[in-house]
Amino acid sequence: MAYPIVNSIISWFLKKRIHQIELFLKYPNDVQDELLLKLVATAKRTEFGKIHQFSSIKNYNDFVKHVPIQKYETIEPLIERCRQGEQNLFWPSQIKWFAKSSGTTNAKSKFIPVSEEALEYCHMKAGKDMLCLYINNNEETQLFTGKGLKLGGSSEIYKDNNSYFGDLSAIITENLPFWADYSSAPSQEVALMAEWETKMDAIIEETINENITSLVGVPSWMLVLLNNVLERTGKDNILEVWPNLEVYFHGGVNFNPYLEQYKKLIPKKDFKYYETYNASEGFFAIQDRNDSKDLLLMLDYGIFYEFIPMSNYKGENSKTIPISEVKKGTDYALIITTNSGLWRYLIGDTIRFTCLEPYRIKITGRTRHYINVFGEELNIENVEDALKLACQKTEATIADYTVGPIFMKDKKSGGHEWIIEFNEHPENMNYFTEMLDNALKSINSDYEAKRYNSMTLAMPKIHVAKEGLFYEWLKKKDKLGGQHKVPRLSNQRDFIEELLKL
Repeated sequence: MAYPIVNSIISWFLKKRIHQIELFLKYPNDVQDELLLKLVATAKRTEFGKIHQFSSIKNYNDFVKHVPIQKYETIEPLIERCRQGEQNLFWPSQIKWFAKSSGTTNAKSKFIPVSEEALEYCHMKAGKDMLCLYINNNEETQLFTGKGLKLGGSSEIYKDNNSYFGDLSAIITENLPFWADYSSAPSQEVALMAEWETKMDAIIEETINENITSLVGVPSWMLVLLNNVLERTGKDNILEVWPNLEVYFHGGVNFNPYLEQYKKLIPKKDFKYYETYNASEGFFAIQDRNDSKDLLLMLDYGIFYEFIPMSNYKGENSKTIPISEVKKGTDYALIITTNSGLWRYLIGDTIRFTCLEPYRIKITGRTRHYINVFGEELNIENVEDALKLACQKTEATIADYTVGPIFMKDKKSGGHEWIIEFNEHPENMNYFTEMLDNALKSINSDYEAKRYNSMTLAMPKIHVAKEGLFYEWLKKKDKLGGQHKVPRLSNQRDFIEELLKL
C-alpha cells in the first residue's frame, strides 16, 4: 500500500503533463497539421507509403488526393501479411502485436495492428493522462494511498507465427512495467487469466481485503463484478467493502442506463465518474472536468483526425473535413490516421462536437448501429435518452437490451422489436411501452412522422428477457468480459432472432 507522501509524489509527477496538454489546447490545428506530416514522413518508405506517393504529400489536400478512405476489408490483405511476419508494409517499426476486435458488427474478427509507438505514446500515455486530468481537478485526492481495480477483457494472448494477438487490455497488461502491480489490482497473473468466470472469482478473492480507491472498466461488466463482491461479502453497498473508493473511470458503452444502479451500489455524494473513449485502434478522448458530459479530444497521441458529416455519409466515397472545419451540434463519422499504420481508417463511430475551444465531443453512436429501415433515422443516442425517460416515469432500471426491425409484410406496418432485460421491472409493461414510444417521438421527428397513425411504424413490440439472457448469449459466443458488448441497434434481424431462440 502506498503512503500519503507517495500519493503526493505520484500526483506531482502526473500533473507535469498538464503543460503539454495546454499546448494542444492552445494550438490544436497546428498540432494536428504537424502530426499528419510527421506520420507521412515516417512511413514514406513503407510499401503503403510508396504506393500512395507519400514523398509528394506536403499538406492535408495532398493527403486526401493520394490516400483513399479505408475500411478494414480494404487493408486486411496487408494486415494478414504483417501477421505472417512481413514488416515495413504500412508502418516502418516492427509490429508484432494485434488487438483482436470483439466483432459485434461482423462475425469475422478484426486484427488491429498495435505498434510500439502506439503502446507507449497513445495507450500508455492516455492511461497517465486520465489520472493527470482527474488529479488536476481534485487536488485533495488520495488515489495513490490505495490501488486501482482494473477489469480487463479476455486476457489470453495467442501466438501466431512471429506475431501475437488478443484483447487490447491483455496486450496492455502484458506490456505494463513491473511496478504497475504495486499500484493496481488484480495482479498481472490474475488479470491474464483466460477463463472469465474463474478470473472474476480470483479478482474478488484478491481485492476484497485491499484498499481500493478507483475502478477502471466497462460499466456492464464492472456491474457484474461489484454485485458479485456484495454477494461474496454480504455487505449492503460497495463503500462497506472499499470505504476509500473515490472515482470510477469508465468507457466502452453509454453510461446513462447504468448510472442509477451505480449510485445505489456506491452511495457517496461526492463520488466521481470519469468517462474515456478508447478502442483497439487508439485512445481518443478523456473527460477533463468533474461532472462533465463531454470529453476532451486528445490531439497529441499520434492520431490524426478527419470527419465526415453524417448528412453526407457515403462510406469510403465520402468527402472528409479536417478538425479546423468542424461545427458544433453536427454528427460526424470519425476517420483516423495512426502511429500503428492505419491510414484514413473509417473506425465506424459517430461523434458530435459540444465545444470548439477546446475541442470537446460526445460519442453519438456507430455508423452501423442505427435503424433506418423506414426512414426513421433512429440512432443510439435517441434510444438511450428515450429509455432513460421511460425508466424515470416507471421507476424501472435496465440491465441490457437490443432493438431490431419488424419488416413490412402485405399491408401491415413495420415496427421495432425490443428485447429488454430489466433489473427493476415496470409495474405495467403497456405503460412503459407507451412512455418509451412517446419519448422517441419527442426526441426524433423522423420517428414521430413514421409513427403518425401507425401508417409506417406500429407501436414498439417489447419482449421482457429472462434474467441473464444477454450474459448467456455472449457466453455462447465466447464474448464474456472486457470490450465485448451487446449490439444495441441493427438494421437486420440476426441478433433479435438469435436471442428470441434463447
